[in-house]
Amino acid sequence: MHMLMTIPMLALILLGAHVLRQGDPGLASAFLVLAALVPFRQAWTRWVIPAVLAWGAFVWADSGIHLIRLRLELNQPWMRLGLIMAGVLLFDVLALAVLLGRRAEFHFLRNREAAPAQTGMFVLTVLGLGMARAKVSFPILLADRFFPGWGWLEILLLALYATWIGGKMLTPAKHRNLRPVIWGGFSLIFFLQFAAGLAGVEELLMTGTLHMPVPALITAGPVFRGSGLFMIILFSVTVLLVGPAWCSHLCYIGAWDDAMSRATRRKPLAESVARWTIPGRISTLVLTLGTAWLLRIAGVSGLVAAGLAAGFGLIGVGIMVMISRKAGVMAHCTTYCPMGLIANVAGKLSPWRIRVHSDCTGCGACFPSCQYNALSLDQMATGRPGLSCTLCGDCVSACPHGHLEYRFPGLSSRTARTIFLVIVVSLHAVFLGVARI
Repeated sequence: MHMLMTIPMLALILLGAHVLRQGDPGLASAFLVLAALVPFRQAWTRWVIPAVLAWGAFVWADSGIHLIRLRLELNQPWMRLGLIMAGVLLFDVLALAVLLGRRAEFHFLRNREAAPAQTGMFVLTVLGLGMARAKVSFPILLADRFFPGWGWLEILLLALYATWIGGKMLTPAKHRNLRPVIWGGFSLIFFLQFAAGLAGVEELLMTGTLHMPVPALITAGPVFRGSGLFMIILFSVTVLLVGPAWCSHLCYIGAWDDAMSRATRRKPLAESVARWTIPGRISTLVLTLGTAWLLRIAGVSGLVAAGLAAGFGLIGVGIMVMISRKAGVMAHCTTYCPMGLIANVAGKLSPWRIRVHSDCTGCGACFPSCQYNALSLDQMATGRPGLSCTLCGDCVSACPHGHLEYRFPGLSSRTARTIFLVIVVSLHAVFLGVARI
């Protein structure tokens, strides 16, 4: 590492000392972690750290002005203080200049091609979690619950996680292999927190008000209670941002169905499952909403309603075990879950699409990769997957000819896929930080 790179490292350490003095140990630790990243030469850090130092220059200038005004009001000497603050500000600006210079360009060489996308993932994760931390009336991050004041360190670590997995998923083959793993990990963490919360660790429950972790209750719950639109709003915003990808990246139950469907190769039973894609989910949507409304009218207790919701969820688990595992496709998500149908239909409002290139040979290599049963010869002829497609992207990496691709108006297929992954990976990291019952 060139000696010049120690300048931005020291500038970050100074910022850390400053915010620690102001009582923010989490943010101070985050600055120290950023300083420790400089020797690793990751190209995306050259995009992120200058932004942090630019913010630091504002902090030093604002703090200097504030302290000088305070000295003047108290009729105390201020010249030496002013010189010290000016010196720190100039050092920060020098560090910023170093990072923008040619030496830094040669230093931060690793994964340069992925740097813009990784930077986007880092920034969106920080912004999403930072806004949640600032706007929610209670400590929404676990770090703040167990160690008050350390939330910014958790935000930074989740942002680093997003850049790490995102950098790998930019490669189509790695995307296909990694998506089920991180999705399953998200589900595991979610339900471990849920179980620990039920066992008495109340800090792991978001509000202390228990809700059944059944996706159908996203719509049925508010109908029964007459309130509680948070999950509907969150679901709707997510669908607008990434279409039905909620189902293949962010749903805490869907990962179970995915795991069951991968236990065996696709079998003829999958064709029977496909016929129930629309009528099956319309039936369960009407059933759950109608039942919720009738229970509300009848004045049934929340305990009874929760029992019925648990029964509905257990039937879904049974479908995963008995049908998804035997058919080799996600029978629960494509024929039983009403939220899957809503995501598929409402996802049409989002401009993201997967399309089949006109040069497709119809070789069928992509069919086994689609756990959502959205690909067939008939669908390939139309140039688009079936309604149950969730933009998971497994087919894109499975096509040996590159004839399946992400589409977004005005963008090339490669750019569309990159931006889609930036958004969906950032949402995954944000959900990992805040998704609790």
